[in-house]
Amino acid sequence: MTLPDVNKQWTTAQDGLDKLQFTEGKVPEPKDGEVLVKVLAVSLNYRDTEGEPTTQDTEPLVPCSDMCGIVVDSKSPKLKTGTRVMSIFNQGHLTGQITEADMATGLGLPLPGVLTEYRCFPAEALVTVPDYMKDEEAACLPIASVTAWMCINGMRPLGQPADGAKKKETVLLQGTGGVSVAGLQIAHAAGLKAIITSSSDEKLERAKKDLGADFGINYQTHWEWQEPVLEETKGRGVDIIFETGGARTLRKSFECVSFGGLINCVGYLSGKEDEDAPGAKQLNINVLALRRNVTLRGILNGPKDRFEEMVRFYEQHKIRPVVSRVFKMDEAGDAFTFLYSGAHFGKVVVKVADK
Repeated sequence: MTLPDVNKQWTTAQDGLDKLQFTEGKVPEPKDGEVLVKVLAVSLNYRDTEGEPTTQDTEPLVPCSDMCGIVVDSKSPKLKTGTRVMSIFNQGHLTGQITEADMATGLGLPLPGVLTEYRCFPAEALVTVPDYMKDEEAACLPIASVTAWMCINGMRPLGQPADGAKKKETVLLQGTGGVSVAGLQIAHAAGLKAIITSSSDEKLERAKKDLGADFGINYQTHWEWQEPVLEETKGRGVDIIFETGGARTLRKSFECVSFGGLINCVGYLSGKEDEDAPGAKQLNINVLALRRNVTLRGILNGPKDRFEEMVRFYEQHKIRPVVSRVFKMDEAGDAFTFLYSGAHFGKVVVKVADK
């Protein structure tokens, strides 16, 4: 394969979405143990829109972490040329609990990301794409789907996914972004009961009609949404919660989680800091956790072996990630803006190239 003279890519100095730059760089060469990947599609995550403003000079960085591509040059016996692959988010996180050292290998920050035409990867830091998936669908798996998989199955031993559970569990999914929609698909395929929230009746209807959600709650019209959750579960509460809101939702999650349940802290779309409540006494988080013997767990994606486990489950059930909208490579700036607006249902994808 003849490689181009330049490598088109987007860069950011972590100084705002309006300052993203569409630039050119050199096509890299793989070292021993590495492969050169032609990037075909990249999916965006909320973290990609969060560049922290800085007054220091910052070297421009290629953003994004989730890609589907094809190996065009291999210096490793682990992957052949022509293999379609997906990146893992933290390149050093191959198995077990994540470490601080693994966090230093995150794509899109601190390491250069994947919104580029060509990139080299360690062969061990890639996962093979299922044959039935389109490039745009496969690009959605690394963060959103793996995080969702770990929310549902991370407390179970490797190789024992939710569909092997003895009881029918109930999952609560907050919102209709990438992680929640992936979690809904996994829960439905595993035979779990799924409750989902959204500010849009249209999105709730789609979640029920197209993806098998059992019950939907519009949190704009039912701001105290923990109450209909308890009603739907006959007072028992839900077993697993995707806590994506943070400051304005966590206490509601504690109110509707089942005894012995699991709250997965995935995000903080409603803020990182608790709101002041003048004159009001609030129970400490320790008390809330103890009251129902709750496990409160932070989720930072998952290791490669759990990614591969998830892919086998997706293949078994032929799950197709939900792509909200696809943008061209030169429209990536618009893709970030669309994601940040919250108008999406599922994942936002940038089509980088064809095979």
